[in-house]
Amino acid sequence: MRDLAAMVAALEAVAAAGAMAGQPDAIFHAMEVATRATIGHRLFTVMRHDPIAGRNRRIFTSDPVAYPVSGHKPVDWAHPWAQRVLRHGEPWIGQTSADIAWAYPDHERIAAMGLGSAMNLPVRWNGVVLGTVNLLDAEGHFAEESAIRGMVFAALAVPALLAIDEA
Repeated sequence: MRDLAAMVAALEAVAAAGAMAGQPDAIFHAMEVATRATIGHRLFTVMRHDPIAGRNRRIFTSDPVAYPVSGHKPVDWAHPWAQRVLRHGEPWIGQTSADIAWAYPDHERIAAMGLGSAMNLPVRWNGVVLGTVNLLDAEGHFAEESAIRGMVFAALAVPALLAIDEA
């Protein structure tokens, strides 16, 4: 019951952040705090996906020094990760550094930060993937249950990612 109460409180905090000024960072920061408390992570990022141009852009990071907001990254549509997460809108969990190396071109940078597992949560609206919420931590940190919880938080990112386009 304590887990449920903590999850509800975290979701309430993220939902309340959506009404605050300073969007989209206000909601992303609240989401970073809430997912750290309910799922756990050492790095939290948000990517905005552009399916027409076939690229992603990091628009939020919990560690701007080590893993800053950056320019566009091309999507390799032939890669199974892109098919799963960006085309089909299904979460992906990588449990080991080998999984990270399989999925991420910048895996060496991630490993150098001591991160060995990742969870990518697609943010979907109207049948389209708008972007991803990404949590990284030590090897073996994330479980399938983490993705179920994480997708609830990812759904709360929809207005923030849509607002990116309006700015």
